[in-house]
Amino acid sequence: MWKLPVFALIGLSYVGFAVAQESVSGYVKTAQADAFVVVAGKETVAEPGTPVHQGALLKTGKSGSLGIMFQDNTRISIGPDTEVVIDDYLYAPAKGDLKLGASITKGTLHYVSGVIAKLKPEAVSVKTPTGTIGVRGTRFVAKVEPENIR
Repeated sequence: MWKLPVFALIGLSYVGFAVAQESVSGYVKTAQADAFVVVAGKETVAEPGTPVHQGALLKTGKSGSLGIMFQDNTRISIGPDTEVVIDDYLYAPAKGDLKLGASITKGTLHYVSGVIAKLKPEAVSVKTPTGTIGVRGTRFVAKVEPENIR
């Protein structure tokens, strides 16, 4: 059996913590009523501090709302009966690696840009069922209604 000095174990633990922190895209800042973060099919009740990772589905029920703050200070708020997927998130400005991609399939989304949109506006996009929003400003609101309402 190997015997590692305590400082080596602490160092290994820190490396694991740093890698886990890097994969976090952002955190829930606000959550009301029926608000969830779904990762790999596992639904978690959203509450302030809940981590949000690339690939997460942000979901609210009929009375829910959710606010997310990303690592680059991008903020998104989603309203009742909404589903948004964080398709891509890459924030490594020192390397020039910047990307934020999301998809909204239903409901409402309010977007306020952060560092990614300021440094590389073409790296931010939000897909809707009928098109893609390219972010060139600082904020927008999108609403996706069910097809039978049109």
